[in-house]
Amino acid sequence: MTKAVIPGTFDPVTSGHMDVIERATAIFDELVVGVAVSEMKNERGPLFDLNERIEFLRVATAHVPQVSVAPFSKLLVDFVREQGATAIVKGLRAMTDFEHEFQMAALNWRLDRRVETMFIMSAPDYMYLSSSAVKEIAVHGGDLTGLVPPVVQAALRKRFIA
Repeated sequence: MTKAVIPGTFDPVTSGHMDVIERATAIFDELVVGVAVSEMKNERGPLFDLNERIEFLRVATAHVPQVSVAPFSKLLVDFVREQGATAIVKGLRAMTDFEHEFQMAALNWRLDRRVETMFIMSAPDYMYLSSSAVKEIAVHGGDLTGLVPPVVQAALRKRFIA
């Protein structure tokens, strides 16, 4: 059995995240979506609390039986080992993502050489998509169709339109 962790803040989960998760299931027998606590990702913290982000992912991945969702607040390599996984899967949208992710992969390799990092390039339909962009669109009442799972679209509407 091969097992990998797909980590992120997922604030909120987007269709781009879902694409990477679903494509990774063709490579790994089991996937754990690790939701980082990330209270300090920016000065305001995440838009959605940890439990909301976990629930969005559980609903959005319910159709994929080999995917589970778990929170983490420790070093990623420690979480990967704790989950019994041997790989980290990250999605890449652009060269700017690569620079940051390359640095993180090198640091993780330094911390534990038994944990491999694998990159999945975003599908062209999602190369422009980020959680930050989704939140900006939501704040201004824009159409989120196809950008986020329905559970997230409803939560964003409730948060910004209600």
